[in-house]
Amino acid sequence: MQKNGPLALLFHALVIAFVLAPLVVVCLVAFTPENTLTIPTVRFSLRWFRAILDYPDFITAFGNSLWLATLAATLSAAIAVPAGLAIDRYRFAGRDALNALFLSPLIIPHLVLGVAFLRFFALVGVTGSFAWLVMSHVIIVTPYVLRLVIAALSGLDRGAEQAAMTLGASRLTVFRRITLPMILPGVTGGWLLAFINSFDELTMSIFVTSPATVTLPVRMYMYATDSIDPMMAAVSALMIALTAIAMLVLDRVFGLDKILVGEK
Repeated sequence: MQKNGPLALLFHALVIAFVLAPLVVVCLVAFTPENTLTIPTVRFSLRWFRAILDYPDFITAFGNSLWLATLAATLSAAIAVPAGLAIDRYRFAGRDALNALFLSPLIIPHLVLGVAFLRFFALVGVTGSFAWLVMSHVIIVTPYVLRLVIAALSGLDRGAEQAAMTLGASRLTVFRRITLPMILPGVTGGWLLAFINSFDELTMSIFVTSPATVTLPVRMYMYATDSIDPMMAAVSALMIALTAIAMLVLDRVFGLDKILVGEK
């Protein structure tokens, strides 16, 4: 049986259509001129995109999410790079346990994490703190960066590093001028995945946000519990567009194929 036969192509096309159909429907509904969640059939309108500007809570929540996701992704990258170097290049007691600890947030339900963080923050008296909200997001997004960093390191040719050290370069210089540039696609891809996951996080954030630190997904959830109108579709369409633009820029700069395999 041919791997790229008509049936295989049809199967892949159906899978892609199944995944993209909800996103396409949401984007179409965002342009409806009606007051209900309907796909426009006569004309398109920017009514609900303009309505977002009249709802300042969404603007504030967007700023909170943007700042939160940027800090969480950056801190997770700062943690994942040295952790990835240690796990990939050194054999020490507890190495597997350390790796499992870093990856454990992937298998723990975010509902459980949210309840645990809420209880912990209440005990230490930091409920509603933006700094602790950032740290909670760092915990759940670090595994995404770590996996891509380890993948990039495992596919790295260490000949250039060894040559530089032979010529007298220090370990810090080798890392800064050789290792880091070579694994930069993996680090950047991990940062972007961490940013997207932090920006879209809802389940855990519901438990640890305060009125002053409400994120955009939480604000959307709160709004949807009171009213359902196409403005939610407009906000969702903007989030989809921002994610698509970020992926396009990343593909143009580094190439998504290189990032996914962790190669330069």
